[in-house]
Amino acid sequence: MKETTEIIIDTTPLFTSDTIVFGLLMLALGFIFYTESKTSGFWPKFYKIVPGLFVAYMIPAVFTTIGLIAPEWTTIEENGDIVEGSTNLYYVASRYLLPAALVLMTLSIDLKAVFNLGWKALIMFFTGTVGIIIGGPIAILLISTFSPETVGGVGPDAVWRGLSTLAGSWIGGGANQTAMLEIYGYNQKLYGGMVFVDIVVANIWMALLLIGIGKREKINKWLKADTSAIESLKEKVSTFSENIKRNPSLTDLMIIAAIAFGTVSFAHLSSNFLAPFFSDFVTNIEDPTYRNMFTFLGSKFFWMISISTIIAILLSFTKAKNYEGAGASKFGSVFIYILVASIGMKMDLSLILDNTGLILIGIVWMSIHAGLLILVAKLIRAPYFFLAVGSQANVGGAASAPIVASAFHPSLATVGVLLAVFGYAVGTLGAIICTILMQLAAVS
Repeated sequence: MKETTEIIIDTTPLFTSDTIVFGLLMLALGFIFYTESKTSGFWPKFYKIVPGLFVAYMIPAVFTTIGLIAPEWTTIEENGDIVEGSTNLYYVASRYLLPAALVLMTLSIDLKAVFNLGWKALIMFFTGTVGIIIGGPIAILLISTFSPETVGGVGPDAVWRGLSTLAGSWIGGGANQTAMLEIYGYNQKLYGGMVFVDIVVANIWMALLLIGIGKREKINKWLKADTSAIESLKEKVSTFSENIKRNPSLTDLMIIAAIAFGTVSFAHLSSNFLAPFFSDFVTNIEDPTYRNMFTFLGSKFFWMISISTIIAILLSFTKAKNYEGAGASKFGSVFIYILVASIGMKMDLSLILDNTGLILIGIVWMSIHAGLLILVAKLIRAPYFFLAVGSQANVGGAASAPIVASAFHPSLATVGVLLAVFGYAVGTLGAIICTILMQLAAVS
């Protein structure tokens, strides 16, 4: 039998230094804000259609597509050695800047007003969860009618096993995704393809949600939505900010940085203890189903985000909230935009046509999720904000739900985090239910 030789291609981008790549991303963001500030000519018309946050996401994706930058790459050296490389920008943005942004955006939050948003927020979140649970098996049934080989495979190579990891990611997050990989034993050599589908489909959906934010007034009018609670929260925060607004001194800026990154430091320190403790605790659970349901408790990222948010909410009851007058949430928004750019650079648009079968499954799956959200939002007259954030709290988790929420208003970022925590909690159980249904659909 002949051995097949894997062909390795040099994928080194033009710029591999994080310093240079970060500079390119910041230049792109600066260009976006400069052009968005224009009041006449082409740019006002452009940004009326395409939100700046979406452009901040797409420009880095274009940079990656044309080979200027890359999230990871393979270099073949002159002596034939193969070296793997990657950027640390997304890690830094998600582990340091994201929790710092959540702290600064939550300082001035009115928690009572958040709870007054009502039951529709939870309804839309769980609708998104149900959409993922039923979307997987329906997508398999539909695709199998004209391309059965796409949803086939046996043993560890069975496609439904791989799709279980998507279910874990799209209901909970990375920890839930890993749990599903271990539960169903999908061939890890093929796992990279599922990760790629996750990135492509989830990012396309996030891009569409961002575009929708620019048209939210028309969407809310079509949904006949009652946005009074959201507007009331935004008004309270805006009024409070205006009343305490001041020209920030150097002392103000340093204290804002101390609050943000001091909290992040404590959150990281705490997660270093809590994650291993709960990981050991979960490992000792005898029942494998219950054990994997609580895998997310062993995630450092989960504890870091949760602790940062809890501390920020507690600080909102102290005088620390007055630093909103010195621009705390604006600094948080800067960090959010850097995170968006670092997420965008993970997307290589040219690869969308690769592995089209699995991507088609993902698109059908996400369409069912989206369709159910739109249907329920129409029935209960839920605002587009609840639809978008309820979806991202499932599909994107704590990394992107605050991005979408803050695009409506910085004060709403906390809502995204709180819903994303629900996603962690129900992620593995929901993914198991989804996978059972997908297995049935694949063998039917």
